Formats: sequence, C-alpha cells, structure tokens
Amino acid sequence: MFERFTRGARATVKGAVAQAERAGADSVTEEHLLLALLEQEGGRTSFAVTSLGLHDRRASLDAAFAEARRRGGLTRADTDALADIGIDIGAIVSRVEGAHGEGALAVGRGGRRWWSGHRPFTPGAKTVLENSLRVALGRGDRFIGEEHLLLALTAKPGVVADVLAEHGATHATVRRALYGPDGGQGHAKAG
Repeated sequence: MFERFTRGARATVKGAVAQAERAGADSVTEEHLLLALLEQEGGRTSFAVTSLGLHDRRASLDAAFAEARRRGGLTRADTDALADIGIDIGAIVSRVEGAHGEGALAVGRGGRRWWSGHRPFTPGAKTVLENSLRVALGRGDRFIGEEHLLLALTAKPGVVADVLAEHGATHATVRRALYGPDGGQGHAKAG
C-alpha cells in the first residue's frame, strides 16, 4: 500500500511519527496524523485546510484534543450518551484527578520506548491509513495523497472526526474544499 503514497502523504506519515515523538506518546494516533497534515505546505490539502480555517484555529484544535485525552479518549457523543443515562463524565474525571492527579485518565501519553525508537501506529491510525486507500480507489485515483488521508480522518468516527466537525470540517465540507462544489463527483464522469 505504501508504494501508492505520494511524496506528500509519506511526509505526512513521517510527520505524524515526529508529532508523537514531540508529544512523548508511545504510539502514533489519528490525532498525530491530523496534526502532521496541518503542517504540510502547498498542495490541495493545505489549501483545503486553510480555506476551512483550521490553520487559524490550531490552538482551539489542540485544546479540544487535550480535553478529549483528559476524558480518557471519549468522544463528545460518548460523553453525551453517558450523560443521557445519568453518568457525568466531568464529575468522574474530577474525582479521579482529585485522587490521582491532573491528567490521570489521559490516553496516549505513556513513557518513551527506550528500547527502540520505533513508535507503532494505533489500530485507529492504521484504519485511517487503510481507509485512505479505499477513499483513493473510490475516487478512481491510482495514488494515495494527503487529501485521501484527510478524508479518511473525517470519515472514521472518533475524537478526531468529532473535533474536526466541531471546527466545521466534516467529511462533506472537506470534500467540497478539496474538489469544489460538487465534491469531485463529476470527475469520474468527465472524459
């Protein structure tokens, strides 16, 4: 599959590993993939990210991810569903942090892997990479680019897709920003 990755997509994957290293994370997550995409310059994906205002709201994205980590990686939908049955995640987080310290429930922030420099990809990050191939094939593309990674991130339910949606970057809005008003639906019909 990686032989189909464009230079930009490979740079994004390498950037995700660097993001994980800077964060001191044991593994590379979907969040790291998104943050690496936000650092890419030039190209269709960078333009789409800028047009959606994600570059300008990087601090807000970081805060939303930090809050999700603090909740133990629960999405807003998970938190709302638990609240509907009377479970207050905010109260639970507060009690756990009161007993064990701030960030006690934070996920993905373990110690460094001193025995190897390798950081594995989480199952969720692997799924995004696999889904980027499906996105590319569905569009009729013979390569996997950064745009396919971004679309795969918005399509996979979870914290990253939730945070992106909260910032106005749903699968549909990203597709329109990447491919125009028709979302690139007409590209297969042309020619």
